Amino acid sequence: MSRNCGTSERQRVLVLMGGWSAEREVSLSSGTEVARALIECGYRVDTLDVTRDVGRLMGALSPKPDVVFNALHGKGGEDGTIQGLLDLLEIPYTHSGVLASALAMDKPAAKQAFVAAGLRCPEGVVVPREVLLRGDVMARPYVVKPPAEGSSVGVRIVREHDNAQAFDADNWKFGAEVLVERYIPGREITVAVLGEPTGPRALGALEIKPHGGFYDYTAKYTDGQASHLMPAPLEPEVYDEALRIAETAHRELGCRGVSRADLRYDDTEGEAGTLYLLELNTQPGMTPLSLVPEIAAAAGLSFPKLVSWMVEHAAWGA
Repeated sequence: MSRNCGTSERQRVLVLMGGWSAEREVSLSSGTEVARALIECGYRVDTLDVTRDVGRLMGALSPKPDVVFNALHGKGGEDGTIQGLLDLLEIPYTHSGVLASALAMDKPAAKQAFVAAGLRCPEGVVVPREVLLRGDVMARPYVVKPPAEGSSVGVRIVREHDNAQAFDADNWKFGAEVLVERYIPGREITVAVLGEPTGPRALGALEIKPHGGFYDYTAKYTDGQASHLMPAPLEPEVYDEALRIAETAHRELGCRGVSRADLRYDDTEGEAGTLYLLELNTQPGMTPLSLVPEIAAAAGLSFPKLVSWMVEHAAWGA
């Protein structure tokens, strides 16, 4: 099969997927789609459902593949852990390196970097779980989320008329601390960025309109739960500002490869709205319902060409 998606001397790609995080099923879907596209592009592709069995992982990495495509999501795959191992073995891999991956996964740490760079983020505080059990730590409405999870896992909105004890402690499985942020009303905007050698380049901004209110885990990965408007129907200056914010966030964390910035556009008081950066995803989903492939396609970059670009720009180290 001819390589029609790019040119490279690298032939063998190992796709890592699965893992043990709360996003395991999403990762399996991403990895399956990526492997299929890379085969279409002419690469020799192996896949591995990653577990905590390090010996099995090392066996899959010997002999060394030319590139690892990291399709893992969440803890263990997106937080710098697997990146450190691949750095140690000097195997090029897709997406960001150790530091950028760890920073982006740690939402409070990432927010500090964003604010220092002049980017607007929702006000927030990290509190012990027990503190939130005693009552509100800021005025409602606010958002409760794990400090280090992705795909809206564990996220919920506490609204004005919710019951007095709105924090669902019994179903909280995300550690001893909770990130509480001011709820930003308005519209859900996401921007895909390519980390090119000349600097980060935003491919476009998309608006998400969930059919059930909040764009939670179910809405993200269930067909028919949300509408995607591409390009996002924003005023030109607002659209350009969303792209600039995403590029700045990518640059400030030191990301490489592909990233996706999630923003809220609060235009509830009129047209002169305000953009807020919520978070940056260093390993955005590659499933059939994922946002980055949709944005890339609108920019003229097919899914096989996108994943081939990611392989061609794989690296190891910082």
